[in-house]
Amino acid sequence: MFWLVFYSKFCMMAFDKNAHFYERKRMFRKNTSHLQPSLFGIASQLSKAKLKKLRKSKEYDFYQFVFCKINEKDFSVLYSDSCSRPNAPVNSLVASIILMYRNNWTTEELFDRIDFDLLIRTALGLDTLEDTPFCPATFFNFQNRLLSHFVATGQNLLERVFDSLTQQQLKTLKIKTNIQRSDSFMAMSNIRSYSRTQLLIEMLIRLHRILSDEDKLRFKELLNPYIKQSSGQYIYNLQRQQIPHEQEKLGQLYHKLYEALKKSYKDIEVFGVFERVYTEHFTIVDNKVTVKPGKELNGSTLRSPDDIDATYRKKNGRHCRGQSVNVTETANPDNELNLITDVAVCSNDTDDSKILNERIEPIKEKTPDLNELHTDGAYGSEDNDKKMEELEITHVQTAVRGRKAEVSMEIEEVSDEEYTVKCPHQSVSSQKTKTRHKACFDAKICKQCPSSRSCPAKQQSDKRTYYFDRSDYLLGKRNRNIKSLPPERRKLRPNITSLRC
Repeated sequence: MFWLVFYSKFCMMAFDKNAHFYERKRMFRKNTSHLQPSLFGIASQLSKAKLKKLRKSKEYDFYQFVFCKINEKDFSVLYSDSCSRPNAPVNSLVASIILMYRNNWTTEELFDRIDFDLLIRTALGLDTLEDTPFCPATFFNFQNRLLSHFVATGQNLLERVFDSLTQQQLKTLKIKTNIQRSDSFMAMSNIRSYSRTQLLIEMLIRLHRILSDEDKLRFKELLNPYIKQSSGQYIYNLQRQQIPHEQEKLGQLYHKLYEALKKSYKDIEVFGVFERVYTEHFTIVDNKVTVKPGKELNGSTLRSPDDIDATYRKKNGRHCRGQSVNVTETANPDNELNLITDVAVCSNDTDDSKILNERIEPIKEKTPDLNELHTDGAYGSEDNDKKMEELEITHVQTAVRGRKAEVSMEIEEVSDEEYTVKCPHQSVSSQKTKTRHKACFDAKICKQCPSSRSCPAKQQSDKRTYYFDRSDYLLGKRNRNIKSLPPERRKLRPNITSLRC
């Protein structure tokens, strides 16, 4: 079920935001016709051997464990309360979206499968060869309704399907959720790679397409050099030394077009992208438009007008353009199989620790018995330590960011506001100060320590003092958590590392 929520988050960005609904809002009705098969349906026309094989197929499993379990009432908000023509089957529409993205089909391929593939018809609960659950227009309309509802309310109904199905499967399969593992991977966006100058020219070409005939005539002389050919052809004829001057010219043109068109075109999506490119690449200094230095452009700068949400990040020597997908899955060694419990799609320049901070509460809400979460070193932070403590979750990291201290101070909590602090040669009780805590060590013993020069405890009169607060205790606790686990639980490898998008 990973593919459902993963692609639903991309779909919320990919569906046509400017589409209009040509259908009237229909009345909601649940689809139960598949529960009573026809006497003359597919099953009656197959031999016993073929029927047995059909019942053992993954498509029949999909029908039983996904199609039949979709809560159609969640989608009733997309339809009218009044009596009118009933809607197309919601479970068929949702299941078709899952199958299409899971198998990387085009819409045309999906409908070919529905019409001619017996296994896919079985997956969608279609018992006869004549039934067609919906037409392409209805399918597109449904996707646009999902998008409009998401924009208006922030509710991703496909994600709700994922959560509902996961909860049912966790119970049915008796999967333990007390131990989980979270990790992320890069989802590359299938976009063309533009140079800076080519992107600036490409946006002029696309802006020209949406201009009124009057405005096209008005700016004909300025835009003609760029619109007669593609952006790639234009930059092909540029010499390297000409590029800085060309960018300055483009800055002047962008400024003039923006000031002239912003009132009339502010609500049009293409102009919004044009405005973003203008503000990201140019600035006004002393009433003059100047090109921003390349070092001021960051990973969130627009890479392509075809995917305005794609960001840039260099990770492990690889140049990644797209999104970051964070996946949390069950990881108890007693489980015969594990399920994904949460998926988050973010810009790929978002730090893993920030993603976890935003997702840990929803994960705990969905799986209340979670008490041990495994991550790699990128997920640790002071804010996460505090949140893990509040939610009573032990955060186990396979590695920890930052340099390892030459002299480690182990802080153990004795009671509220009281700690025991241990160094390699001493153990003392803490004392409370106005804003934090301190541990005072015997300077005579410290003098004999070979690590005295690198010790974080500082000399104060006749003692050495180490200051700390609760965040230091939580950090140390996180660092030590992995040591308290049995060997088989110290390196729980996430299954999602095998996924490639």
